[in-house]
Amino acid sequence: MNVVFIGAGNLATHLARACRSAGHTIVQVYSRTMENAVLLAAQTGAEATNELSQISPAAHLYIFSVKDDALPAVIQQMPGTGGAWVHTAGSLPMQLFAARKEEHGVIYPLQTFSKNREINFSSVPIFIEGSSPATTRMLEELSKSLSCNVHLLSGDKRRCLHLAAVYACNFVNHMYTLASEIIEKEELPFGFLLPLITETAAKVREISPQAAQTGPAVRYDEEVMEKQLSLLTDPVMKELYSLISKDIHRHSL
Repeated sequence: MNVVFIGAGNLATHLARACRSAGHTIVQVYSRTMENAVLLAAQTGAEATNELSQISPAAHLYIFSVKDDALPAVIQQMPGTGGAWVHTAGSLPMQLFAARKEEHGVIYPLQTFSKNREINFSSVPIFIEGSSPATTRMLEELSKSLSCNVHLLSGDKRRCLHLAAVYACNFVNHMYTLASEIIEKEELPFGFLLPLITETAAKVREISPQAAQTGPAVRYDEEVMEKQLSLLTDPVMKELYSLISKDIHRHSL
């Protein structure tokens, strides 16, 4: 399949590499920054451009992987092409394309991506939605060449899945950031926490997150919690500690 990537960020980088490895042809990579377009194009054997007007018209699939708030403007600036237009966003409807392109859809890989960290795409859940049976089949064919974990999913359910992912990934990772600030103030390495982090993530593969919950908030041990609150000087961190502790206890009742 001949594919053009509109965007060269973290997700686009991993998805384009996976497509190339699966035998698809990456015809072209567009980025507002030519340096980024050239970097990804070099990794995928593609042509690089920073001009939307120069987008090749003859690909089977155009994958838009840009910031959510930039997508509508990019769509409006796109020249006419063949093929189907799809985006990779968790919370945006595929109908954003409808006024410009009859064949459109979504390909949403549910994973956290960093450019310099390799991802085994074969197990990444990919959620697809198409405006027609033909586009859906195309997205299913592409996705199944990348992963054994492919699902059809409506836009409404995808938005809820994305919200859940924000809690499960982005918010959890921010807790790691706060934990690192606390421990590093005492000149202790963050590595001390890694076995705990690993076991916490491993447990929810076997039991429910609610059943896996431990700590002073479950039993609402006010003495311990007050002592821990006294160690925090940042009012935002104090508020987070109190709110999260109360909610943990609420879910344990």
